[in-house]
Amino acid sequence: MPPLSLSFLLSLASIAFVQVEAGAVSYPSDFEYAALGPWNVTSKPFTPPSGDKHDYMSFSPYWWPNCSKVGNTTELTPEEVWTTCPYENRDGQFNPDALGNFDDLSNAVLYNGLAWALNGKGSNVYSKNIAKWISVWFLDAETKMNENLNYAQRLRGPTGINGTHVGILDLKGMAKVASGVLLLRQGQSPDWTSDIDTKFTQWVTTYIAWLESAKIALEEKAATNNHGSFYFVQLAALKLIASDSAGANKVVDEYFNGIYKNQIEANGEQPLEAARTRPYHYRAYNLAAIVSTIRIAETASNPVNYWNFTTTAGATAKNAVDLAMTIPASKSGEDNYAQELLPPMAAVASVYGDDGGKYATWMKGVEPAYQAEAWYLWDQPLAPGDLAVANPYVNQDGSSSSTNSTSKTNSKSDQNGVAEKSSVSTMLLLGLGSMVTAALTVFA
Repeated sequence: MPPLSLSFLLSLASIAFVQVEAGAVSYPSDFEYAALGPWNVTSKPFTPPSGDKHDYMSFSPYWWPNCSKVGNTTELTPEEVWTTCPYENRDGQFNPDALGNFDDLSNAVLYNGLAWALNGKGSNVYSKNIAKWISVWFLDAETKMNENLNYAQRLRGPTGINGTHVGILDLKGMAKVASGVLLLRQGQSPDWTSDIDTKFTQWVTTYIAWLESAKIALEEKAATNNHGSFYFVQLAALKLIASDSAGANKVVDEYFNGIYKNQIEANGEQPLEAARTRPYHYRAYNLAAIVSTIRIAETASNPVNYWNFTTTAGATAKNAVDLAMTIPASKSGEDNYAQELLPPMAAVASVYGDDGGKYATWMKGVEPAYQAEAWYLWDQPLAPGDLAVANPYVNQDGSSSSTNSTSKTNSKSDQNGVAEKSSVSTMLLLGLGSMVTAALTVFA
């Protein structure tokens, strides 16, 4: 097998930036995920309205039943509640009565992909895991998912039959799936066979066609907040799986020249996320989508430097991070979500640098052992204890060297000895060894 480029590995890992909406960032080890799989859509206890268990189905997470006026004299069964009681929205309050385990699958594919790349070559347990999981969820006749989300995040109640556009978000983890799959494909894993690759590419191509034409999918695309952002993340990642870099770049360009333009105000506020009942979470959540889209652009060799691409108000992702870090999670009662801002902050720091040490100080205050988090791997290059590394495409005062520019240069370290972005410390390799990818070794 030809040597796997570390820079390629990091670029792929970094596009899998999507956070889990249900709670604070938490990454079990690859072994923990492996014990949970394989996953499939046909084992769910309930059949979608189509009568086909191969159709993906989930329930809207923020909707709750109000059975006070249905006139029942005995306790209703869950099925009776779902079909009889009207449901009402309680934004930010998760109804635990839900379906779907795609997040587990996508995390497992990502982390086993990294483990495969970092723990040897050829055939091993990690690559075998991914091949099995992808086959079970997407390809095997008995368990495969149909190429649609017609019943994702259904609104239950007397009229709740079909899915809703917000259900497109259920497969936001396709960025993680893309990372794991492309690692095996690039590294020519013998377990990722041409048959699996061809069939999965066919599945993805059919699903892309649905995602670009179905009514509820286009409604999600039109959303101007994080929902729209993650639509573009998912679609661009799928284009990468389909070996369509030009298509991925077209999706990225459409996002940044479209809804992104009105997502960040001049002071860095994200008004559409700040209006929610959990503003701290949603600021970080949309930032995760923005960073993911930028990383996809880099992986697809997009000529535009989207780190410096400004909104109509003249703001960038860095401005959004800088504003978000000034608003404590406790202000909105979101203490359990404080860590969610760490990954996008680290990404910004790895690009712009951290001369004053404000990012490192802030991250250490939230998570003293932040260097042991999985995202620390792909937010490279980082110095071992701080984030004093700069992007050669960004000036040291934080301004763009070429705002919205399509040009990139490979400048060397500046006069202060700040490393160029393209370099990767050999200490990273020495520190990784046979690590479990979700608990990185801190190297000195």
